[in-house]
Amino acid sequence: MVLDTAPIRVLLIDDHSLFRSGVRQLLQREADLQVVGEAADGLEGIKRAKEFLPDVILLDLNMPGLSGLETLQILVQDLPQCAVVILTVSEEADELGQALRDGARGYLIKNIDVAALTSGIRRAARGEAVIADSMTAKLVAQFRAQSPQAATPLASPPRDKLTSREREIVQCLARGESNKEIARRLDVAESTVKIHVQNILKKLNLSSRVQVAVYAVEHGLNQEGEVDA
Repeated sequence: MVLDTAPIRVLLIDDHSLFRSGVRQLLQREADLQVVGEAADGLEGIKRAKEFLPDVILLDLNMPGLSGLETLQILVQDLPQCAVVILTVSEEADELGQALRDGARGYLIKNIDVAALTSGIRRAARGEAVIADSMTAKLVAQFRAQSPQAATPLASPPRDKLTSREREIVQCLARGESNKEIARRLDVAESTVKIHVQNILKKLNLSSRVQVAVYAVEHGLNQEGEVDA
């Protein structure tokens, strides 16, 4: 297979060598992804990142010595052109929020499937925010807790931009549901849900489902009953 563009260069920073090896083997199967290096701790990871200048860095949070968040802060400051995606076992909302505030491009959980991981890497390389579906609801809940006034609907929420079905899907996204869960709830094909999500992103001029979820909270579109408004 001949690529029209250069492959996405990926650096792995994780203290578990077996996990790094497994991820490397999985990514090597993708023609457009290239693992350019590995590191077992934060300090080594920063050194390798400056050496290889990867497009995407997969970074664990829990490492000996320099923590994942400390490593993230240095990487974002010294190499802002690199997209750092947290890849961790932690599903704590506080760590998610802190990682995003510190400049992480994404936050994925290690039980993710291969297709979602490779898709996340590609999206991060394009500049999109990448958040695990299971963490979306926690992010929205944290957002609401920090800014309770944002949950109050605006006087004229932009309902006219979305169809009734699209508003229904926005409610599902605000709850952190995956496309598969939404398809099951609405009794439609998963491919149909994907098309609706793409249309929603386009209409609202947003780039990720996480942004849609936060948008829904800000505009009161996450409330039950809005679909018939």
